[in-house]
Amino acid sequence: MEIRPIHTEADYKATLKEVSALVDLDPASGTPEGDRLDVLSTLVQAWETRHLPIEAPDPIEAIKFRMEQEGLEAKDLEPYIGQRNRVYEVLNRKRALSVGMIRRLHQGLGIPAEVLIAEPRQA
Repeated sequence: MEIRPIHTEADYKATLKEVSALVDLDPASGTPEGDRLDVLSTLVQAWETRHLPIEAPDPIEAIKFRMEQEGLEAKDLEPYIGQRNRVYEVLNRKRALSVGMIRRLHQGLGIPAEVLIAEPRQA
């Protein structure tokens, strides 16, 4: 089983192609194909972590995304943020989230606190 590190984008794409073929085979763990899939998947994950970092989501976009997921409207955020005008101020980036708002949004809507405390991007 010859396995080489992933150094280039071409290596990465070739490894992804091989991983995809192995996934289609669905090899059992402990078999040569299963071991190869495990090792190649680890290499791909390491390469992606170094070269394709995922940026943390914007807090306001995270709130809007959760609203969309749950079918919520601005009035539904009042228990977490306050009166409707304050909800609109937050959603329109006119008012920052307070610590209390962050706690309530995290506990009530399950939005990760580390996302909510991040600096919002400019619209």
